[in-house]
Amino acid sequence: MSTPEHPPTTGASKPEKGGNTVLDSLRTIITVVLVVTVVRTFLFESFVIPSGSMIPTLQVGDYIWVSKFSYGYSKYSFPFSPNLFEGRVFGAEPHRGDVAVFRYTKDTSVDYIKRIVGLPGDHIQVTNGHLILNGQEVPCLNPHNYTTRDETQVDMEGEACTEQLPGSANGTVVKHDILKLTDEGPQNNTPEYVVPPGYFFAMGDNRDDSADSRFMGDGPKDLGFVPMENLVGRAQRIFFSVQSSHPFWQVWYWPAEIRWARILRGVS
Repeated sequence: MSTPEHPPTTGASKPEKGGNTVLDSLRTIITVVLVVTVVRTFLFESFVIPSGSMIPTLQVGDYIWVSKFSYGYSKYSFPFSPNLFEGRVFGAEPHRGDVAVFRYTKDTSVDYIKRIVGLPGDHIQVTNGHLILNGQEVPCLNPHNYTTRDETQVDMEGEACTEQLPGSANGTVVKHDILKLTDEGPQNNTPEYVVPPGYFFAMGDNRDDSADSRFMGDGPKDLGFVPMENLVGRAQRIFFSVQSSHPFWQVWYWPAEIRWARILRGVS
């Protein structure tokens, strides 16, 4: 009788050694970090809205995705803003009406988000609360009452309307809602500004609760004209939104505080 070519072994089989487990885990972590860094630097970055200056377009507690590639890249596109080069590479001029994230003119470590209403060469003025662009009043239709709450949990009552901002580069009209609380004050009666080359003029959609380009002084909240170099990216979509009117530890309020209807809403 023939014997088997490979006789069976006796006893339990030995488990494979796990000597490479730590190395494999480390490789996975490094890969994830590299992918996140590349995406955050060159493609998309997330931001949370901390103030009410862009109400009603953006609410306090909205989490948004911002496309970094929309306007090209400057040193402010990278973590810690390394001084690698001046200006922008692969640069593209923003469009009038874009909601953009950029670095604050008085402190470039601070991110701002506003709507771009003026491009180089544009003449901009606000008279009695009405936006005047290149000599023409920008229409604001369908006025209606609007009540909201700012970042300090203070209720604000005003009038919202749909502003029709002329598009740039033969683009279509940009329709978006703005909020007006009053027609008085320096923010509602400004000199005529002419946007210089290499800069843009930004305003908040909450027109009476926004520190923006209408303020040209040397004060800590005066934005002035914004250099194109300061652009970080274009706001594209809300991926999460929470009201946060209750303390964080009161977990039973969490489901009610999520603004479900705002999740995955586009920013326009």
